[in-house]
Amino acid sequence: MVLLWPGELGIRSLLGHFFLLALVLMAFASAGSARAEEKQSRFIPTLLRFLFVGISLLVIVFCLFEYPERLQDRLSPNADEFKQWWFPFLCTMSIGFASGLFIRFILGRENFIFQTIRAWLSVVGLVMLAVEIGIFAVVSTSESKPEDFLRYWQIFEVAIISAYFGSRA
Repeated sequence: MVLLWPGELGIRSLLGHFFLLALVLMAFASAGSARAEEKQSRFIPTLLRFLFVGISLLVIVFCLFEYPERLQDRLSPNADEFKQWWFPFLCTMSIGFASGLFIRFILGRENFIFQTIRAWLSVVGLVMLAVEIGIFAVVSTSESKPEDFLRYWQIFEVAIISAYFGSRA
C-alpha cells in the first residue's frame, strides 16, 4: 500500500510493520511442520501464501519500472525513528509472542478457552490493522502529524498480533 500511495508526501512504511513482517516470515518458514495428526487440507493456506507473495512481488516489480525512487525511499525505515523505537518494538513483540506461547502451554491447544482467546486475538489484530489504514491515511495527509499516537497504536498492535502468532506456534 505504501508503494502505491500517490504523490510524494514523504510516506514511509510504519516501523511496526517491519516487526510484523518478521513474524509473517517466521510463520511461512515454519508452516511445513504441521502436526501429523492434522488431516485438514493445506490448499487454502498454501494458496493464500502464494497470493500474498505473488501480489507483493507484482507491486514491487511495477514500482521498480514505474516509480524506481519509491522502493528505497518508502521501504526503508526512518533512521531516527528506528534508533529510538527498535527496542520497545522488539520487547513488545517478544513479550507478546511469549505470552501467546505461555497461554497455549498452560491451557493446551484443544481447550475451548484457549481457542476462544486465540480467535479473539486474531479478530482484534485484523480489526486493528484495518483501522490503521484509516489512521495512516489521516496522519499522512494531515498538517499536524500525531506520530506518537501512531507509534503507541503500533506497539499495542504488535503485542496483540505477536500473542496470536505465539499461540499458533
